[in-house]
Amino acid sequence: MGPNRLTGLDAARGTAVLGMFAVHVGPPPTPEGPGWLFVAADGRAPAVFTLIAGFSLALARSRTAGPPPLRTTLVRCAVLAALGLFLAAPSPGILVILAFYAVYFLAAEPFTRLRTRTLAAVAAASVVLGPVLSYLLGPALGLRAGGRGATPVPADLASWTGAGGMLRDLLLSGAYPLLTYFPYVLAGMALGRLADLRGKRSLRRLTGYGAALAIAGYGASWLALGPGGRRRAPLLQAVAREHPWAAADPDPVAAVLRQQFGAVPSTSWDWLLTAGPYSQTPLETIGNRGVGAALIGLLALAAHGAGRAAARLLRPLAAVGAMALTVYVVHALAPAVFMPGWSGWEVLAGFSASALIGCVLWRRPLRGTELYRGPLEWALRAATPAGRATG
Repeated sequence: MGPNRLTGLDAARGTAVLGMFAVHVGPPPTPEGPGWLFVAADGRAPAVFTLIAGFSLALARSRTAGPPPLRTTLVRCAVLAALGLFLAAPSPGILVILAFYAVYFLAAEPFTRLRTRTLAAVAAASVVLGPVLSYLLGPALGLRAGGRGATPVPADLASWTGAGGMLRDLLLSGAYPLLTYFPYVLAGMALGRLADLRGKRSLRRLTGYGAALAIAGYGASWLALGPGGRRRAPLLQAVAREHPWAAADPDPVAAVLRQQFGAVPSTSWDWLLTAGPYSQTPLETIGNRGVGAALIGLLALAAHGAGRAAARLLRPLAAVGAMALTVYVVHALAPAVFMPGWSGWEVLAGFSASALIGCVLWRRPLRGTELYRGPLEWALRAATPAGRATG
């Protein structure tokens, strides 16, 4: 795999990481002026990050003789789950995704053995199947109108009841549950097989495909629920009936969604037409998939089209993407250890500059060594049998 090919993909991952910075320590997303940057990141950053994980998984498999042994995957997932639980305790203001990632990678194992066409078909079907199952199963688990959006913490392991709740969060009701986020992994895996990051024509198709998906997903939701949309009034009626506390909010639909990370309430089928941040409906998933595909295509084109010059410009962003696990862990710990409760433009600028500069400085003297991709990346690879961790 050539350096430009890696640079574009790593830069896309780095962009998603900075987007999560914006969500966690930036100012609130407001649709005016610079606030549009945070509106763009809200909900899309973790979705794109997850899609790129699937993309990278497909590329890593293509460089080996086949999928790694199950033992390798189990160790990798155990390490990620332990990291996720460790970070969730001191970082209550951040919805840590790593424990969910462990479940994604474990669930991805059987899909790595599918033929490309079959995998693409499964990825397409999961857009609808995952959110609909989440909607249907919610009431059976006491989650009809609320109760979603949690992240697992170590205390959950203290009892069978807590462990059962943790499993429910990971699969259905958590902040990034398998049912509504695994479709991004499947889409990334399919795109990773279908897209040739070394060919400009393929990258243009990937970018155009992504833009079309984004317009289709977000646009369909706007047509249904925007001003004059036929399903807007029934949804507002459902909100007034089932969530009266949100009726006084200027945007009652958004107010409900802010309390339902990773899912929508199971109170009206019209919820599945929304595309708001973290709603994880079919339409939001389609739109987010499109954003991720277009981002990969654009940045890979930039790295491919201008050769070394573009690679140098993208290098800091690509460095963050290559060290995504290390950067993510540090960004989750820093607010709790050094500046609990701090947020805003200055905090975000400090986080972003520290990550960009720090990753470049880390990698420069370590080129050609195992530590080049980052300390936690090295540790994860070292802990994996036969050193075959992918990522």
